[in-house]
Amino acid sequence: MMADEKKTEEAVAENKEAAPAAEAKKPAEAAPAAEAKPAEVAPAAEAAPAAEQPRKREGRGGRGGRDGGRGRGRGRRDRGQQQEEGDELIEKLVHINRVSKTVKGGKRFGFAALVVVGDGQGRAGFGHGKAREVPEAINKATAAAKKKMMRVALKEGRTLHHDGKGRFGAGKVHVRSAPPGTGIIAGGPMRAVFESLGVSDVVTKSVGTSNPYNMIRATFEALADQTSPKSVAQRRGKKVADLLGRGGSKTAEADAEAVTE
Repeated sequence: MMADEKKTEEAVAENKEAAPAAEAKKPAEAAPAAEAKPAEVAPAAEAAPAAEQPRKREGRGGRGGRDGGRGRGRGRRDRGQQQEEGDELIEKLVHINRVSKTVKGGKRFGFAALVVVGDGQGRAGFGHGKAREVPEAINKATAAAKKKMMRVALKEGRTLHHDGKGRFGAGKVHVRSAPPGTGIIAGGPMRAVFESLGVSDVVTKSVGTSNPYNMIRATFEALADQTSPKSVAQRRGKKVADLLGRGGSKTAEADAEAVTE
């Protein structure tokens, strides 16, 4: 009996000694866990900015990407519309000729159109096109006229600077500058040229053929020879007033200021 009591007391003593050791071990074991917690929290803290990044991108995209892109797109469209409105051209249909070709099954008809195009500010051109239908022929002629537009120097934006002559084939034309209020004194094909060009005062005369193709070409040849005092002064290295003063004009300086392209 005494031996059993001693064993029991020794076991109790061992248990008491082991308890502090276990408690000492628990903080040591808990320390890595405590150290691991910041490591686990760190990715969460780092993930928070990552979660905010898409929001910032959406915000930037909304201002500069979507909305900004739309704004720039609308600006381009508006500028394109303004350019189209500012570059509105005057189109004049001068002549349509119907031609036919005899084939085995009968006759095949076609159309040829002559069109004059201008911006009303000193630029004009002509073109002709052929097609099986009238609208298509007119479209071809208009496209050709836009490609061959030329600039003509105008006096005060209403008339020519000086008289001129033009000739093409059997067609001969004479063009003369006119004072304000004269109007356009010209035939059908030539009238279309001056109306699209923006000339309001001019006197013309056509001699020879009445073929509209030859008349139009002769008219543009006469207009190609038009020069302004400003271009002549630049070419000769002088002032416009000096050129106008040699003609006996007492108001050469005022005339020089009034000269416009």
